[in-house]
Amino acid sequence: MKKNLYIFVLQLVAALVLTTSCDDFLDKTPKNTVDPNTNVTDDVAVAMANACYRTLQSSNMYNMRIWTLDILAGNSEVGAGGGTDGLETVQAANFVAQSDNGMALYMWRSPWVGIGQCNILIDALEGKDLLAGSDSERSLGEAYFLRAHYYYVLARLYGGLPLRLKPFNPSESSAIARASLEETYDLIIADCERAIDRLPAKSELDDANVGRATKDAALTMLANVYLTLAPSHTEYYQRVNDLCDQVTDLGYDLGDASYASNFDARVNNGPESIFEVQFSGNTEYDFWGNNPQCSWLSTFMGPRNSDFVAGCYGWNQPTEEFMSQYEDGDRRKDVTVFYEGCPDFEGKPYKSSYSYTGYNVRKFLVSKSISPEYNTNPANFVVYRYAQVLLMKAEALNEMGQTSQAARPLNIVRQRAGLPAVSGSLSQADMREKIIHESRIELAFEGHRWFDLIRLEGGDYALRFLRSIGKTHVTKERLLLPIPQTEIDANSLMTQNPGY
Repeated sequence: MKKNLYIFVLQLVAALVLTTSCDDFLDKTPKNTVDPNTNVTDDVAVAMANACYRTLQSSNMYNMRIWTLDILAGNSEVGAGGGTDGLETVQAANFVAQSDNGMALYMWRSPWVGIGQCNILIDALEGKDLLAGSDSERSLGEAYFLRAHYYYVLARLYGGLPLRLKPFNPSESSAIARASLEETYDLIIADCERAIDRLPAKSELDDANVGRATKDAALTMLANVYLTLAPSHTEYYQRVNDLCDQVTDLGYDLGDASYASNFDARVNNGPESIFEVQFSGNTEYDFWGNNPQCSWLSTFMGPRNSDFVAGCYGWNQPTEEFMSQYEDGDRRKDVTVFYEGCPDFEGKPYKSSYSYTGYNVRKFLVSKSISPEYNTNPANFVVYRYAQVLLMKAEALNEMGQTSQAARPLNIVRQRAGLPAVSGSLSQADMREKIIHESRIELAFEGHRWFDLIRLEGGDYALRFLRSIGKTHVTKERLLLPIPQTEIDANSLMTQNPGY
């Protein structure tokens, strides 16, 4: 399995090369070697857990590819520099990608590195008599959370997956068949539950450990998993509701957080945040390398030729159709997007000529006073936040027929946005559309819209919407990405997704 050797080598390196410092979680990089037969103390467990997080920072996950899913979802267009720049994303967004598509390859590749690192830690600690509340127990919980997260990203993009649950053994064949989607989700749910049992609440973390996975994050992800599965298992809507209530009971209140603070590099890990990918902006590490400590979002989304921020590549340009979805008076609009006549940015007016569509994303831009160079951006990427929990609860209640109750969490989100309350007397179908709309606007460009589209009505909602905006090549089969041809060639047991 030649192509997978790249993955397995990295897994082995992660097993052998581990940092031993645990003072600063934001900037953890393997620096010292540890004998693989060493006793896994709390310090070693923390170091191994740190390695499990690194994949989140990669360009193939939250530093680029996850947010480019909004382009597939029709919220935005590539922009970029023209020609072949971003061609793989254009092909995927027009549903004409084939098995050699670069985006499909990049999004497949990185999560497996993270899964391998999680497997190393889980194999080292599972079954051991760990002290309750110890760093080792927390680290094991983090590994379960992160393995579930990596598999969850892959499952929604590709379907059923090879379930690799042990560290790579060179003496064993690396060829492995795909499990069913149901079996894949069984693992994801089990790992979430194991994480919930072992992780502390966010409120229990000291300053040195803020940003690590918590019980709050595991509960939120599990709620999202059940919401994804609920169209085929309607009893799961009650589980979603209950899990969302557990998150609320941990002390979250949307009234304590402004919308803009979620994207403010000076705030990172704020009161609404449940889980974020951590960036330090440390220039010791290569911007384009495998361990970026700088967020790419401001550099990539800064309007081209504007000089608004350090690096302006002009990616991810909102469409006219997306912009038309804002209601009058929505406070989120001027935080989220640039448009002709919008408030200035750092004293500079926006020009529609900066973009092919006439619009740019604003919410992730970081002032030069904070990030003076393209490789110094310390802004985290928020994966889960409390507004999403409220919207999941609203959807679950509505799907259980409790439409009037569903209006309450929905209106908490709308109230912060400065919008009038939605009536609880709406029909279930009308309330469903209100919730879908609110999720689209509230979470715009944060990587959730694509996953929401494809789970609704088993993909039928996505087909209707995408065709309505001119995506004529979309089919239900192409709501999954192709398994990369390199993986098919390398793994004799791997099968391709239908339609490719």
